[in-house]
Amino acid sequence: MNAHEIDYEIHGSEMQYVEIELDPQESVIAEAGSMMMMSASIDMQTIFGDGSEANKGLVGKLFGAGKRLLTGESLFMTVFTNRGARKERVAFAAPYPGRILPMDLSELGGRIICQKDSFLCAAKGVSVGIAFQRKLGAGFFGGEGFIMQKVEGDGLAFVHAGGTICEKVLQPGEVLRVDTGCLVAMTQEVDYDIAMVKGIKTAVFGGEGLFFATLRGPGRVWIQSLPFSRLADRVLAASRGGGKEEGGVLGGLGRLLDGDK
Repeated sequence: MNAHEIDYEIHGSEMQYVEIELDPQESVIAEAGSMMMMSASIDMQTIFGDGSEANKGLVGKLFGAGKRLLTGESLFMTVFTNRGARKERVAFAAPYPGRILPMDLSELGGRIICQKDSFLCAAKGVSVGIAFQRKLGAGFFGGEGFIMQKVEGDGLAFVHAGGTICEKVLQPGEVLRVDTGCLVAMTQEVDYDIAMVKGIKTAVFGGEGLFFATLRGPGRVWIQSLPFSRLADRVLAASRGGGKEEGGVLGGLGRLLDGDK
């Protein structure tokens, strides 16, 4: 294997974290700010790119960092290495309620395509780059521009998703329609495109937007029930007084009559 062979344990239910056990000189890469705790013998180093074989040398490092910049991520990643003489542990926390999904890339064809903000951490040697969408519709209306994140290699990678996770195994030719924000990850053989909702009334008043993702098998797909963008929209609406009042039949009108507004 090119990637380091790491052991792990996922803790928690709604707010999870993954604890990774490193042998001496083993390393794991992670997004900046995701570390929760680590042993004293763990060395932390900030690097350009992801530290994989594909990004060796100055040019390779700059190219890897540039690809991360295109996805909206930081130019830097952090490498955590066990410098001690025995096994040590480092833990990474999920950024919001949901699940952490362990992805063994050696069992998934060596590559997955995922939403650009879903990657959490991976064994050193795993490459984190960009995946350009082949189709114009998917680029403009997929909610992620022309770019999604590509995670490839032969080691373990960890992806975070919101709410409850649904994994679907699509048969050849089988089609699944998904809200664009709910798509977390898919294996590389899945065909991804965007379809328009038929009927202007459905598009305007249905509350589901104008477009949805069309996924065609074969391949595996992971779907989240609570995208962070949807959660943020609800919180923002509630903070502005646009949310529904729990337990109140009149909602905002009731608050108005009560003198709250």
